[in-house]
Amino acid sequence: MAISAHHLSSAQLRDQCVPLSVSLSSCHLNLNQPKSSAAILEIRKIAMASCCDGFMEKAKPYFAMICLQFGYAGMNVITKVSLNHGMSHYVLVVYRHAFATISIAPFALILERKVRPKMTWSIFFQIFILALLGPVIDQNFYYAGLKFTGPTFACAMSNILPAMTFVMAVIFRMEKLELKKVRCQAKIAGTLVTVAGAMLMTLYKGPLMEMAWSRHAAAGVEAPAAAISGRDWFLGSMFVIVATLAWASLFILQTHTIKQYSAQLSLTTLICFVGTLQAVVVTFVMERRPSVWTIGFDMNLLAAAYAGIVTSSIAYYVQGLVIQRTGPVFASAFSPLMMIIVAVMGSFILSEQIYLGGVVGAVLIVIGLYSVLWGKHKETQEKKADTKLSLPTSKGDNTGAAAAEIAGAGDDDDDDAERSRNHRSSGGVRSSSASNGHGASAV
Repeated sequence: MAISAHHLSSAQLRDQCVPLSVSLSSCHLNLNQPKSSAAILEIRKIAMASCCDGFMEKAKPYFAMICLQFGYAGMNVITKVSLNHGMSHYVLVVYRHAFATISIAPFALILERKVRPKMTWSIFFQIFILALLGPVIDQNFYYAGLKFTGPTFACAMSNILPAMTFVMAVIFRMEKLELKKVRCQAKIAGTLVTVAGAMLMTLYKGPLMEMAWSRHAAAGVEAPAAAISGRDWFLGSMFVIVATLAWASLFILQTHTIKQYSAQLSLTTLICFVGTLQAVVVTFVMERRPSVWTIGFDMNLLAAAYAGIVTSSIAYYVQGLVIQRTGPVFASAFSPLMMIIVAVMGSFILSEQIYLGGVVGAVLIVIGLYSVLWGKHKETQEKKADTKLSLPTSKGDNTGAAAAEIAGAGDDDDDDAERSRNHRSSGGVRSSSASNGHGASAV
């Protein structure tokens, strides 16, 4: 039966037309299917590009830290070559920190010109002690230990830095021991294992281990290294331990100094500059021959410039960026990679001899290192969780407490604002961890 359109109500007419419009729409989509496929392909391309960009963004910290470990490893190998060629490690320290001062000073002058705190006699005295601990004591003893042993051994031994810093922080009551918590037990156990590894490396030399690749390596730039005597092994171990102790002491003092002098680039520049002057005095006392100051366009100049510019300047900035984004534990976890790189490079370039005692001790030190870092990571997570829990959850229950905190936090807000301005003006880099210039870092 035919039904006329004028006999239908508006609602009935609309119901009859909807299926028709849907079918027409589907026909329209089918007619334009090739165009839709092209759009889908374009969307897929954009999605893949977005995924690649996201992957690259996440991979940047890993790539940066791996590059840093290669940079630190190159510094150790190049420095060992320079010392083998007869360069005085006292002079090397002077030139290294002169290069570091020249390379960092322009950034400090430009980026921190508006936020640099006023210099006082108290701050200057602290900078003087920091320069004495870092550029003078740490660098000279580390280079002496490197000369007596080898780059792989020195790098492995320097990984005791986080454990040594933890012990000193406990002694100076900057770290609380909570023996009932697993994280604290992990840090204590890691410290004991690290000390055991360092003692094993110092007291037990063991038989010589031959690397598979070093047997077939072509003649390198260096003659095969002579066997290390037991006396040199022990002295080199003690020198590296003293250097690490000096740098751990620097971290403890720097924690106090940075609260009074928050311009970090300026502080680093001043430490390098004062350390250069102190190293000059030490060199004049220890080296009486004027010829030791002679340096040409050779390996000695490369060692000083590389150590000063790459490991004391570029590495400081890059590591600061990584720490700002990922935290100090992430940056410290890459230290053992440098030891492996140095072992391979040293066996190829220096024909370095590696002994069983050094390998076993290095394995213990790495195990202890990661135990300490795990405990520190858990501690950081707990602090973040406590901070979130301490925030007000409702206006009614916490109004009085919030008002009391606001009333008593005027000075803290000013300090936070000042730190925020310093953070922005210094390029956004705030370092929670520092490297000792050899690749090891303390959390």
